[in-house]
Amino acid sequence: MTTIDYAKARETMVEQQVRPWDVLDPRVLDVLAELPREAFVADAHKNLAYTDLALPLGHGEFMMKPVMEGRTLQSLGVNPTDDVLEIGTGSGYLTACLGRLAREVVSLEIHPDLAAAARERLSAQTVLNAQVIDADALNYSTDRRFNAICVTGAVAQIPPQWLQWLQPGGRLFVVRGRSPAMEAVLVGGGERNEVNAARIQSLFETDLSYLQGAAPAPAFEF
Repeated sequence: MTTIDYAKARETMVEQQVRPWDVLDPRVLDVLAELPREAFVADAHKNLAYTDLALPLGHGEFMMKPVMEGRTLQSLGVNPTDDVLEIGTGSGYLTACLGRLAREVVSLEIHPDLAAAARERLSAQTVLNAQVIDADALNYSTDRRFNAICVTGAVAQIPPQWLQWLQPGGRLFVVRGRSPAMEAVLVGGGERNEVNAARIQSLFETDLSYLQGAAPAPAFEF
C-alpha cells in the first residue's frame, strides 16, 4: 500500500488546481496550504482528499471540490474581525478554513451525524472559534447579524430571511439556479438587505448539489 505524502499533495492542490482557477488571495491560499484536508475526509476517501473531485458525505451531500472551496473563500473576502454564518457544515473543512480567516464562525448543519463528526474534526484541529449547530437553515431564526454568510449547497432561489441575517455592508455567497447551469453569486455589500434591493454580483458558472429542501419544484415535461 502506497503511503501518500499529504503535505506534497496539499501543495500540488494549491498550485495546480486552486491557483490556476484565479484564486490569488494570499490569506486563502495560506489556509488551504496549511489545513490538513485529509483530516476532514472519511477514511474510505482519504486517498482522494486532494483530488479535483466532490467527495460524498452521505445523505446525498458532497464535499466541494478544492477549486470551489478556494473560489468561495476568496469571493467572501473574510476579514479577521468578521463574524461568519455558514449554511451547511458538511465535513467541517470549509468551517475550519473560515475559522482560520474570521473572528467567529457559526455553522448550521441539518444532519446530526454530520454535525457531530464535524465538531470532532474541528476540535482535533483546534479550531476553537467555530460553533456547529444542528439546524435546518430554511427554518432557522436568529437575532444575530453576520458580516458574511457562506452557503455550501445550491438553492433554486435565495430565501429572503438569509439577507436579513447580514449586517449592513455584509455579503452572502451562494450558488443558485437549476442544475446543471447554476450561477455562483455574491449578494449584498450595501445598506439594504433585501432580495429586491440587494446588489447581486455574478461570479462564475458551476454545478452544485442542492441544500436539503432548497431544490426547485419538479418541472412538468410534455
